[in-house]
Amino acid sequence: MIVCGIDVCKLSVAACVLAEKPKDPRQLYFDIDFHKFEANVKGIKALLALKPDVAVMEPTGVNYSKLWATKLAREGVKVVLVGHTQLRHYRDAHLGLPDKDDDADALALACYYWDYCEDNRRFVQVREFPIVRIRELVLRLSHLARVQSPIINRIRQDLAWQFPEVALSKSDRLWAWLAGRVKSKRFDSEYAGSAGLGLTDTVGLHAERLCLIHLEEKAIEDELRGYLDDAQFLPYRSVFKQFGFGDRVQAIVLSQIYPFENYLDNGRAIVKIRKGRKSGKPTKRYLSLRRFMKALGVAPTENSSGDKQNRSVVGGSDLCRRSLWQWIFTRVEPHKSRGTNPILNELGKDLDEYKAMGRPIKLARITVAAKAVKLLFKELLLTQRD
Repeated sequence: MIVCGIDVCKLSVAACVLAEKPKDPRQLYFDIDFHKFEANVKGIKALLALKPDVAVMEPTGVNYSKLWATKLAREGVKVVLVGHTQLRHYRDAHLGLPDKDDDADALALACYYWDYCEDNRRFVQVREFPIVRIRELVLRLSHLARVQSPIINRIRQDLAWQFPEVALSKSDRLWAWLAGRVKSKRFDSEYAGSAGLGLTDTVGLHAERLCLIHLEEKAIEDELRGYLDDAQFLPYRSVFKQFGFGDRVQAIVLSQIYPFENYLDNGRAIVKIRKGRKSGKPTKRYLSLRRFMKALGVAPTENSSGDKQNRSVVGGSDLCRRSLWQWIFTRVEPHKSRGTNPILNELGKDLDEYKAMGRPIKLARITVAAKAVKLLFKELLLTQRD
């Protein structure tokens, strides 16, 4: 078996080919010839000419690694992914490589596979196309949401002296009117009597950019809705609706947790009984739930030293964590948004109590988000038993 560790850079890769598990990886780092391939036709052909059986990579976003992973997979090469944290710990603590560079990462990736190829849990799951595409689309929507803010801020700053009467308007129709895409008697009338100094072409150009972004968002949301309507996702969506998740939040959560069976063992949540480190008594460890919470970015991690104890939420999906916070702002926190939904009312009641107790608002919200994820795990687990 030929294993190729591939460290992906922006427009190139470093590759290390191993036909067997090395006895001394540290010495091999100085002796072996590493390969460098550019992201062009010649470089891709040269990589494929190595004829690897397995390619080991890090999940470097959806842009840089996508080209190489797709080309390798089309040639029948098995592509496996190693998490960033796992690789860093393995390279430093297990291999003791002298430097952190592209060659060291490529060697560590190849060695990692030789050590753990029998344990699938050591590798990041390679998802099927529909869920991969859903993740690509939600990341694109997240990007478009970020680029809108500075454009809107620039328009408002200009409108403050050009057309101040609408500078704080939140109407999307205003952007279309400023761009000349629609007519509006209301804005025409207000502009005719405005105290401003008059609109400039720059405002129109910025407004046009916003309109184009909104059109792209709509096209992405339409495509996303088509994937979400797939029959394999219907059991998940029925649970998501109990929580009042919108399409975007549904897509983001789904992209992190599908398939739910990966968190279970023969359809059951994994619970281990271990001796407590402090109490010394048998303690239940809810491993499936812990992994589920970590994937969604709400699992607390302890970082203590001496008398100092600190627990914070690290790891998991930042995008998912932000989406859950936005969901709390829009569906859980406002009383009128809860309606008669029992889950939203239960979570909202907890949040109200935390506020009344004087608990810091950030802590209150993340506590409620963690409880929501626990409830979500419970409801998804019930669908496995039906």
